[in-house]
Amino acid sequence: MMLKAVIFDLDGVITDTAHLHFLAWRSVAEEIGITIDEAFNDELKGISRMESLQRILRHGGKEGAFSDKQCLALAGKKNTRYVQSLASLTEASMLPGIRELLAEIRRAKVKTGLASVSLNAPGILHALGIATAFDFCADASRIICSKPDPEIFLAACEGLHVRPQEAIGIEDAAAGVEAINAAGMLSVGIGPGLDRAALQLRSTRELTWNRLTDFWTSRTVSIRNS
Repeated sequence: MMLKAVIFDLDGVITDTAHLHFLAWRSVAEEIGITIDEAFNDELKGISRMESLQRILRHGGKEGAFSDKQCLALAGKKNTRYVQSLASLTEASMLPGIRELLAEIRRAKVKTGLASVSLNAPGILHALGIATAFDFCADASRIICSKPDPEIFLAACEGLHVRPQEAIGIEDAAAGVEAINAAGMLSVGIGPGLDRAALQLRSTRELTWNRLTDFWTSRTVSIRNS
């Protein structure tokens, strides 16, 4: 079976805006009397904005203290601050090796997709100078269920017109790896603690086209022989 698509998460794989998310959430949390640190922020990776807010409220013992309207306002305030901070992103903000990898995938005539829960994904790709590098982008506006539900990766496969079994998914969060596996794709995890990924790499520096094709070949051969 041929590899027909590689589908990327955005944050932590293409670029790292986790610190920008943290600064925005921390400022909003402080205003309602909740203190969060970067270790807690790591638990929000791959989680939707509203679910992130609910986790912050639980963390601060204030679950149920705000109405739905107030929660929407808090989430909106966080997003406004985060979007303002995206002005600091440039083409140099891409993680190591990603620009080269995208170019090699294109030369191999394999499709590229994005599966990000961020509604800001188009703006981020534009700031990075890679808005045209993806054949299809699935974002939170297209789905009902957040990761670890596989919906966003299935939406990306559908948009690329490939079967999940013909695609590799790349993530840096446990919820994202679970979503890739549940979709029936081969999963690549970037960073520590992602032992459910079929291939674990320490950083994007190890994420090369040769590495991906060798991984794909070894897995498909083992499946045929099993």
